[in-house]
Amino acid sequence: MARRVSSLNVILIVVLALQFLVHWRTAPPRASGADLPALPSVSVLRAASLDEPIALSKALMLYLQAFDNQPGLSIPFRDLNYSRVEQWLTVIIALDPPSQYPLLSASRLYAEVPVPAKQRQMLDFVHRAFLQDPNRRWPWLAHAVLIAKHRLKDLPLAASYAADLREYARGEQVPHWVQQMEIFIREDMNEVESAKILLGGLLQSSRVTDPKEWHFLSDKLKQLEGKSKP
Repeated sequence: MARRVSSLNVILIVVLALQFLVHWRTAPPRASGADLPALPSVSVLRAASLDEPIALSKALMLYLQAFDNQPGLSIPFRDLNYSRVEQWLTVIIALDPPSQYPLLSASRLYAEVPVPAKQRQMLDFVHRAFLQDPNRRWPWLAHAVLIAKHRLKDLPLAASYAADLREYARGEQVPHWVQQMEIFIREDMNEVESAKILLGGLLQSSRVTDPKEWHFLSDKLKQLEGKSKP
């Protein structure tokens, strides 16, 4: 118990030190997205946590989430230094790999800014994180597919993410619609033959067990076959 209290005290000190660093680096009173400080390495933070990396991860995430609101100031997400934000999210995930919240923040907060370059940076970050643990992190890449398609209007990017979902997210807990995303995007790209191949392969597999879903996809295949006829 005493050790746990000591560990939490160290974590609090680390967070307070970060806050002090932010204020020390800024001329009074000014704040901007560039003020988010760089974090030490994962190994240094892990050692500083005294066997409480998960608690430290949560504290750092709370600090990052609150950074856009400072006394008397509000920093829009679009003005944040996204390279620094990405470094924080990377470190936070490394300290607590099972945590989903950093990727939720990346895909549903930081990737929603109306700045295409920053959106793409966050989507690429989510994609790399997904590849490390596909069967747990598929929801965030699925959301990245939607952002790429509807916000960025980049169908090839959406298709590449959807292809990786189909290829790597194959756990029993992954819903079937995740496997089907690429099919509909290929259709939107007028790649009807590719969509037909993907859909035909899905129907021939044992993954679709619900009769209603199977009939829906069968009808979709017939529609695609009709489109491909001269």
